[in-house]
Amino acid sequence: MMDAVFTPLGDSAVTIDFGEGISLEKNRKILNLANAINEKPFHGFLEAVPAYSTLTVFYNPVEVGGNDPYEQVCQQLKERMNHGIQYKIPERKVCIPVCYDEEFGLDLEEVAKSNGLSVEKVIEIHSSASYHVYFLGFAPGFPFLGGMDPSIATPRKKSPRLKVPAGSVGIAGYQTGIYPIETPGGWQIIGRTPISLFHPDPNPPTFLLPGDEIRFVPITKDVYENWEDQTWEFTSQKEEC
Repeated sequence: MMDAVFTPLGDSAVTIDFGEGISLEKNRKILNLANAINEKPFHGFLEAVPAYSTLTVFYNPVEVGGNDPYEQVCQQLKERMNHGIQYKIPERKVCIPVCYDEEFGLDLEEVAKSNGLSVEKVIEIHSSASYHVYFLGFAPGFPFLGGMDPSIATPRKKSPRLKVPAGSVGIAGYQTGIYPIETPGGWQIIGRTPISLFHPDPNPPTFLLPGDEIRFVPITKDVYENWEDQTWEFTSQKEEC
């Protein structure tokens, strides 16, 4: 069984902690476990929520039943872990178009200055890496991404903006991410995507999913403004953007 610590979260959830530190291998194990539970849920299961190094499983204690629903759920999870994870997360490679124009890259110059780089170099570095979606959080569909080059790492803004437009691409420390909806935020904004990352009606409601590998593709302002007429599809893991 994977090394893990089980902790109750109230009376209707359990958090499985796989240890300190962030790693791609650990996160993939977490995502595989989450998807295995989703594929073959136990009685009373509600939701599995992955993060960098934890998986929180929500359940209905009444439906689980018994004298100790928490222990029953833990036993169900341990059995799955002991027998190995048979389900693997689908591998999707997603190309995200981003306009780095100064109208959208509100903090692009600040990021460049902070790292002693030109604006063009920041764009080149940011758009040349491949990023792993570790989990979604903060706002509906907001992807926490790993894989950013540390040479463009920049601290959060000292004073957060009251409104960050939907689609804004930002940097905070060694992380980069995309705002799926308009919301307050303190990330350094370097561009914007015309892709809508969140719709409340479809299932799933998010464009990106944990486990996706994404690349940012620079586009011009003209392409951004005329994006309504274009389509954007997922590619297979072996294809290039």
